[in-house]
Amino acid sequence: MQDPTISAVILAAGKGTRMKSDKAKVLHDVYFKPMLHHVLDAVVALELDKIAVVTGHQAEEVEKSCTHYNVLFARQLEQLGTGHAVLAAESVVADPGGTIMILCGDTPLILSETLKSMLDVHMSGAHFLTVMTTVLEDSTNYGRILSDEDGCIEAIVEEKDASADQKNIKEVNAGIYCVNSDFLFNALKNVGTDNKQGEVYLTDIVSMAHIAGQKVHKFVCHDHGEILGVNSRVELSQAHTALQSRNLNSRMAHGVSLVLPETLTVHEQAEIGNDTVLSPNVFICGETTIGKNCVIKPFTYIQDSKIGDNVTVGACSYLQGAVIGDNTTITPCSRIFDGNGTLHK
Repeated sequence: MQDPTISAVILAAGKGTRMKSDKAKVLHDVYFKPMLHHVLDAVVALELDKIAVVTGHQAEEVEKSCTHYNVLFARQLEQLGTGHAVLAAESVVADPGGTIMILCGDTPLILSETLKSMLDVHMSGAHFLTVMTTVLEDSTNYGRILSDEDGCIEAIVEEKDASADQKNIKEVNAGIYCVNSDFLFNALKNVGTDNKQGEVYLTDIVSMAHIAGQKVHKFVCHDHGEILGVNSRVELSQAHTALQSRNLNSRMAHGVSLVLPETLTVHEQAEIGNDTVLSPNVFICGETTIGKNCVIKPFTYIQDSKIGDNVTVGACSYLQGAVIGDNTTITPCSRIFDGNGTLHK
């Protein structure tokens, strides 16, 4: 008999009105790629049986952007809430006795390691429903976690439905769930719309499980930055900055020196050898490789280039598709294009 499946449902149907954009929210670039792709990359690393993406607003564009991922699609034809969105994926991922991980496509900072830890805790404990939570000093706009004396979750109260006392709660819903497939879809079909939004709240499955006598466990994400939901241009910028910082910190840990890293932009695909120094206001993007012991001087732009070891690139230079051999010094303000290393002053 085949083991029950473990699947993921990624919610990517919303319009994102606070973005003030004609583009679907999940297609806005965060650190060089659509925010949805960051979430997909984190989930793909888990090697689950199925990954479903629920689309709605600009569904064709969202689905087209994901063609290089091995995912299934389900469409939410009307935007009637998160619970309704998950129901749209029932025919794609429902499996008797299976487990569903649910997360949103607008959380580009979530790490695959965190998702794996949550899934491991959920599966090893044979839990019925596990909800990721975190603690925020300012919990405005987040669903508040109501816990019992054993630390299990009794309910999640959305901001617009919360009482004054409940709004003071600092533990919030991170919007990521691991849940038994049979219970999930049966419960969602019985969730009403008796709330100020008139929507099918996914969070209502928590109180339904509690009422049914099932323990709802929590998985606390201690780095609340991971669960940042991008709903505005400000949050888009914050997510980009956080991902850039992650990347640069990793490079420094592997032996690359960064002078004033807050002024640098380095694409995650770029490869940089140890003992290389990046000066302030350097921009490196595309399929770029930089060797060991190089010095990239300030205000330099490098794209899709191959740079050998022991190379110095002078300040204010522009390299695109350049091929630079070992032990080379590029004079300041150089312009180098095409794979032949043609130099244009």
